[in-house]
Amino acid sequence: MNDIKDAIKSGRTVVGTAGSPSVDIPLLADAGFDFLLFDTQHSAWEIKQLQAPIQAMRGKQTAPVVRVAANEAYQICFALDAGARGVIIPMVNTRAEAEAAVRACRYYPVGNRSNAGVRGEWGEFKSYRDYMDAVNNELLVVPMIETNQALENLDSIASVPGVDVLLIGPSDLSIELGVPLDYACDTYQRALDKIAAAAAKHGIAAGMYFIPPGMDPNFFVQKGFKFFTMPWGPWAQAGIQNALAEIKR
Repeated sequence: MNDIKDAIKSGRTVVGTAGSPSVDIPLLADAGFDFLLFDTQHSAWEIKQLQAPIQAMRGKQTAPVVRVAANEAYQICFALDAGARGVIIPMVNTRAEAEAAVRACRYYPVGNRSNAGVRGEWGEFKSYRDYMDAVNNELLVVPMIETNQALENLDSIASVPGVDVLLIGPSDLSIELGVPLDYACDTYQRALDKIAAAAAKHGIAAGMYFIPPGMDPNFFVQKGFKFFTMPWGPWAQAGIQNALAEIKR
């Protein structure tokens, strides 16, 4: 019912890219990415504008994932009502904050998500309770690790039932560590190792919101990071250029 969560559980590296209402969503959803990430924290788009592009992904294997602007139940509810199969929650610093995010994602009795009828693609069910149970079990919940406080509380955050990925916010974490955007330095790399180890200890995945420019994605895969985004523009441009080069003109 949620291929991206199944892939993460199996240990496969999953790769997404940025989606938005201004790009050709069906084209990207058929390109082979595991997920399209719709950002409402650092973009001009609001969650309620995402319903149309997410609906354009119906029937696609690629999963819609939304980063909400804050760890607020109403924002998480908007994202899920739009059809997201995964939610990224920024600035999760404590176990209590992680627990609140998971509760906001889940229907009663294991959460407090407000009910608005069947939302998103989750399959066919004999009863509404079966639908709610499926969503509770299959939804991807991804807290972001971006601060020194979060680093201190890694084990308690990672151990919250329902958390699937510890996702690094590369820029904010580097700033918190006192090495702004210096992604190759030892201080930053030691923090990455600590996060990857905590995720592995608790049987969940470690992820990067994005791979820093100029760095090899496989370097991070080897460190244990199995969830990240890549920019689709350069790949699309290279593909077009290669195709044009084959035409005699």
